[in-house]
Amino acid sequence: MADPKGFLNHGREVAETRPVDERVRDWNEVYVPGSLLPIISKQASRCMDCGIPFCHNGCPLGNLIPEWNDFAYREDWSAAQERLHATNNFPEFTGRLCPAPCESACVLGINQPPVTIKNVEVSIIDQAWDRGDVAPQAPERLSGKTVAVIGSGPAGLAAAQQLTRAGHTVVVYERADRIGGLLRYGIPEFKMEKRHINRRIEQMRAEGTKFRTGVEIGRDIDAKKLRKRHDAVVIAAGATISRDLPVPGRELNGVHFAMEYLPLSNKVQEGDFVQPPITAEGKHVVVIGGGDTGADCVGTAHRQGAASVTQLEIMPRPGEDRNAGQPWPTFPMLYKVTSAHEEGGERVYSVSTTHFEGDEDGNVQALHLTEVEFIDGKLTPKPGTERKIPAQLVTLAMGFTGTDQENGLVSQFGLDLDARGNIERDAEFQTNVPGVFVAGDAGRGQSLIVWAIAEGRSAARGVDSFLSGASELPAPIRPTDRSLTV
Repeated sequence: MADPKGFLNHGREVAETRPVDERVRDWNEVYVPGSLLPIISKQASRCMDCGIPFCHNGCPLGNLIPEWNDFAYREDWSAAQERLHATNNFPEFTGRLCPAPCESACVLGINQPPVTIKNVEVSIIDQAWDRGDVAPQAPERLSGKTVAVIGSGPAGLAAAQQLTRAGHTVVVYERADRIGGLLRYGIPEFKMEKRHINRRIEQMRAEGTKFRTGVEIGRDIDAKKLRKRHDAVVIAAGATISRDLPVPGRELNGVHFAMEYLPLSNKVQEGDFVQPPITAEGKHVVVIGGGDTGADCVGTAHRQGAASVTQLEIMPRPGEDRNAGQPWPTFPMLYKVTSAHEEGGERVYSVSTTHFEGDEDGNVQALHLTEVEFIDGKLTPKPGTERKIPAQLVTLAMGFTGTDQENGLVSQFGLDLDARGNIERDAEFQTNVPGVFVAGDAGRGQSLIVWAIAEGRSAARGVDSFLSGASELPAPIRPTDRSLTV
């Protein structure tokens, strides 16, 4: 495997980011273009001949990480991208956006910094595109069967590409005006430029996948009629209901869900607006929620010229090292500094918002909070810690609670839901309605992009078996599989 002494000879190096004062003035990706290639062979050589590669288990896709590390070390880019694509339809997405649970499971990570798996992955696929190695894979013959895929996020796109390559005629329905789901409108440009989505869509079109935008199933098209029109349906509509914060003052102008705020800046980059209807320019911004979506709001506010940015998290600050309850190779909850946090702002932990304060015109002006602590396993306010901070724009980035049940999709299909409000499915990702399958956050609940792609691929196998009686498509996971990551 690669260089037997690579992990002894080379330390961990990661992608170089552009200077903060430069990158906050544009929306380009934060990394220095071309900075990875000179170091990637050495980094790939750090992959050990560890016998049992736990990175396979850490990755829901079961990526063949040691194999493509070896090819990257030898700079055999064609072979590396073939191994990469064997398990992952869109490695340029995961290589930029996935939190890399594979690295948490890396055997080298027991007592050294783990292999930079994510950086190797994105280097391989970027090289593949530059070299022209990524080509459409049209099916040799058509099955005569048609499949509707509802939703064009990573789960829907993965399912659609797999089913198209299996010979089925696939139509992807997207309610937004462009294909990509949260990849398009939930992920800021500085984390992933949308050109990466665009060229994958063109590849899929060349393979035969059809796309229809601006169509919401359940409203624009009756779900039952859609089922009659197609031989099978895959629901990959995501978990789109944002978790709310029901405190006094929630109705004030300037308090928005993150998914009301973030898509507008992306639409500016698409040329739809000159200035976003909701902007942080010159305002004191408060982001409620400490996860990746909250960090996206932080980075967006910096680029819009916020006067200040404060991110609130109700939980205590995580540690910088694993605790006893999260041993290797599980995915630990660690203190993480994203590129957005490097750019400025304040992060406040163990606090809870009590109410918002507005002016006479109904615009939010301040946020009142209190510190909280765990008492008998419950988060409890600490007396005497109440305070007020300025807030002229507040974004709620506290996660999602389930798929949309108001547009008619769930009721029109007659779908059963589980205890968490997600769409129930069996071992083949099929719902209680024959021929209707579900993949991604709509069935799993809010999760990672790598899980979405894995679920899309697995659901595609279930659909292919349903239509053809058997399937040669891979199935990385089963619906009940939580692996070592959540």
